[in-house]
Amino acid sequence: MAKYTKGQKQPKKTANNSKNSIKYEKKADDSKTNSGSSGSFYYSFLTIILLLCLVQITISAVLNISKIVSYKAKIIQIKNTKNAALALNEQLKDNIKNFSNVTSMEAIARNNLKMSSEDEVMVIINTPNDNETKEKPKKFVFWRN
Repeated sequence: MAKYTKGQKQPKKTANNSKNSIKYEKKADDSKTNSGSSGSFYYSFLTIILLLCLVQITISAVLNISKIVSYKAKIIQIKNTKNAALALNEQLKDNIKNFSNVTSMEAIARNNLKMSSEDEVMVIINTPNDNETKEKPKKFVFWRN
């Protein structure tokens, strides 16, 4: 390329040069529109994929949290059952200790098994249970056949 100083004039552009530059600009615009449409499709596709991933992550998080809550509830229930079993175990140990005494065995035989010794007479008084004492609600009949 030639360098021009202030005094020298630059050559004018010819019609051929301007036509070539116009064609070049049109080609550049065409390439921008073509890549723009494919680029926008690409970005739209990526956006949809990312949204699907976000939905999947949210669903997984909710399911994991619900599992954690249910497992904690089950752990508490198991602990309560264990504590009740330990209390029952202690009660049974106390009952075993009581069975070793003759007097306690005699009291259990009298009260629960309705037994008596040789020179005793057993008198049993039947008392109505609480379930039997409750009155059943009366049914109202509006007409009879």
